[in-house]
Amino acid sequence: MCGRFVLISDLSVITEAFDIQEIAFDYRPSVNVLPSHQIAAVIHDGVNRIIQLRWGLIPSWAKDPSIGSRLINARAETLAEKPSFRNAFKKRRCLIIADGFYESLKEGKKTLPFYFRLKTGNPFGFAGLYEMWTSPEGQPIHTCTIITTEPNDLIQPIHNRMPVIMPKDKESLWIDPAVQNQAQLSSVLQPYPSSEMEAVSLPSPMYIPIR
Repeated sequence: MCGRFVLISDLSVITEAFDIQEIAFDYRPSVNVLPSHQIAAVIHDGVNRIIQLRWGLIPSWAKDPSIGSRLINARAETLAEKPSFRNAFKKRRCLIIADGFYESLKEGKKTLPFYFRLKTGNPFGFAGLYEMWTSPEGQPIHTCTIITTEPNDLIQPIHNRMPVIMPKDKESLWIDPAVQNQAQLSSVLQPYPSSEMEAVSLPSPMYIPIR
């Protein structure tokens, strides 16, 4: 799973990297993005737009918003089958912006934290889904989940899943709501090449080496 990530790039870098035409939220970088936090995501609704979403997807039909705490991740293999995700998979796909993410290896009583990032140091987009849920008071709440897949060779010794990092040449396809061919969409949900990533062993979960 992916349960914590990092977003520290300057907004100007993000805007250029994702060809953003509109920013619809107050950007706040963080070295410790957690479930229930507000995060930055790219959607396409005529233009590429950065919006704010709460991490932990609440399906539109949910009666209890607490379900969001259990839906921070979605398995790529079952998106089209799960009632919680299949509608969003068809037409509400996003890129969740990050600079890296954490996973931990347990050795006996010790937990060894690792930080994974691209070798380039550039920000990237996790494949994500988003939904709008309306509270009993009539307030719209926009939420999201991060899609996971099998790990690549770099992550496999640490964890049995990894978040889907969207290749640059597939980003436009992924966030285009007009694309609804499930086989085509599923084909891009692959482990990111381990040769293009690096892992940093951390002295503590809160320490991030900044270039």
